[in-house]
Amino acid sequence: MHFHGAYFSNYDIYLKDPKHYLPTAHLVWSLIGQDILNSDISQSYLGIRITSGIFQLWHSQGIITQIHLKYACTASLIGTIISLAASYFHIHISSQIQQNDMSGTLSFFKKFKSLSSHHLSLLFGLSSISWSGHQIHISLPINRLLDSGIDPVLIPSPQHLLFKDLIERLIPGFSISPLVNFSCLSSSSSFGKLLNSSTPSIFLAQVTAHHFYIGIVFITSSLIASFGVTLRCAKWTNSRTHSWHAQLSINLAITASLSIAFAHHIYAIPIYPYCASDYPTVLCLFYHHMWIGALFTIGAGAHASILIITDANDLSCSFIFMKILNHRDIIIGHLIWVTIALGLHSFSIYIHNDTLQALGRSEDIFDDNSIPLYPLFARWVQSFPYFSFDIKMLAIKSFKKLVKITQELRTADFIVHHIHAFTIHTALLILLKGILYARSSRLVSDKFQLGFRYPCDGPGRGGTCQISPWDHIYLAVFWMYNSISVVLFHYFWKMQSDIWGIYNINFVFIMHITAGDFSVNSSTINGWLRNFLWSQSAQVIQSYTTSISGYGLIFISAHFIWAFSLMFLYSGRGYWQELIESILWSHHKLNIIPNIQPRALSISQGRAVGFTHYILGGIGCTWSFFISRMVVLSLL
Repeated sequence: MHFHGAYFSNYDIYLKDPKHYLPTAHLVWSLIGQDILNSDISQSYLGIRITSGIFQLWHSQGIITQIHLKYACTASLIGTIISLAASYFHIHISSQIQQNDMSGTLSFFKKFKSLSSHHLSLLFGLSSISWSGHQIHISLPINRLLDSGIDPVLIPSPQHLLFKDLIERLIPGFSISPLVNFSCLSSSSSFGKLLNSSTPSIFLAQVTAHHFYIGIVFITSSLIASFGVTLRCAKWTNSRTHSWHAQLSINLAITASLSIAFAHHIYAIPIYPYCASDYPTVLCLFYHHMWIGALFTIGAGAHASILIITDANDLSCSFIFMKILNHRDIIIGHLIWVTIALGLHSFSIYIHNDTLQALGRSEDIFDDNSIPLYPLFARWVQSFPYFSFDIKMLAIKSFKKLVKITQELRTADFIVHHIHAFTIHTALLILLKGILYARSSRLVSDKFQLGFRYPCDGPGRGGTCQISPWDHIYLAVFWMYNSISVVLFHYFWKMQSDIWGIYNINFVFIMHITAGDFSVNSSTINGWLRNFLWSQSAQVIQSYTTSISGYGLIFISAHFIWAFSLMFLYSGRGYWQELIESILWSHHKLNIIPNIQPRALSISQGRAVGFTHYILGGIGCTWSFFISRMVVLSLL
């Protein structure tokens, strides 16, 4: 990304006026009309739009010239080479040397365990504190100068800012020390009042303090892990407590949770300068981290299943697993009734609303103007002094762009949040069932001998379809897709309906992109289909001969990939086997015998191919749909 930005982007132009110049890269040449991908609307940007937020990140880091992007690229490349060499040494060379020991793999796992608990904590701690030092001495002064409207060309290089007397001599009256004010974290009970008015983001000093305190926490935790926890768990380290799948499952679950938490903070609490006013970038950052969280959660479930199958007998703390396995029927039973109750109540409200709307009885549907259902607990939480209902705007061109509004939750939010609860609980139910019943079930008592993935045996053993951990992961992926799709649709519609828009100075009112239609139309399934999915796909469907035509091609192609997956998902193995056998028979009759005898996919293989195409097609459709619409509407 640094190389890309250094050679092919407009970062130097963007940095001069981030309010009016949007992040772009790769100016397309006028070859057979492909320059249509270059957008030039009032000279605000020229090239292909960047929606990754990388420009805002560089802005907060204090990078002000293309040459420093090249330096960062070179440093990253050197660090990558060192890391690859070190990983190769530890995995292949160092572990081979340890194979001569009596402990074998155990000694290597203990080494890895100490690295995880102690060395990595020190690494994270020291690197976080060193990064706070970078922000104090480089990022803060440069961003202070940029906020003052000084041309980046006139700002000294970052290495010069390490010398305090130099910058104070260049700019009389300017001092670095007042820039860092750690007490600002407790200066107000409302976080909304701590936003920088010039960049609609939190002050960089707060980010600096965050990294400093996080470093202290990591170093302290490393000391606790080294002296406290290690001594208390010394008896565990003497036994064969090595399970890579347990470590990987825990790490995936933690990373997924952090990614989802970051996705919700990136728009609620803007971190990077001028990021909140770039609607497509905020959209993409939220979607990207939500997808990472969802996929990593599935990975955590998969490796937990493999752990139960392969490593549970080897763990000294297997009594914990046995305790859980002994209560698995109760756990799954409770999840089943909770999921059924959520599904019936949430979808029944939508069915009730659609039915009565079709019968012309709109006064009897659950809606703000008829029968309201307000989220009482959420409203109670929003009543805390911590929440601020202030409106944050950024002056761009001749209008003010809205970047932050705290909305009051109403009936439409109440209903769709129960849909979220239902889909998430269903995905959790499937994942847990695959984990807890990975070793055995009432039907098959020796499932752990079959492994993680095995094909269907048919009715001979009572039927083994849908019982392997892989089958549960397969089904959980679809419910994960359902969960994440509703979350993304809800977020997109809610933001453009009640948050994003402009403040009309002449008429003194807020004009949202879709004028608040979320609370009016999202109470029915027909409203989601008509007012959201169909009406708002106009930009991507009509993108032909426009600068966003590339999204239109992706939209159509992704629909084909998604539909192609249904061929694998809806048909069983028998249909394809019969078809291929018939083709082979006809070839033999005609004496056209191929060298390679084709075979139909197994059910597990067909499911793997099908759900891969399904997920990739779905991601392509939603990605192109959302970005193409937001790129167009954010320029109006």
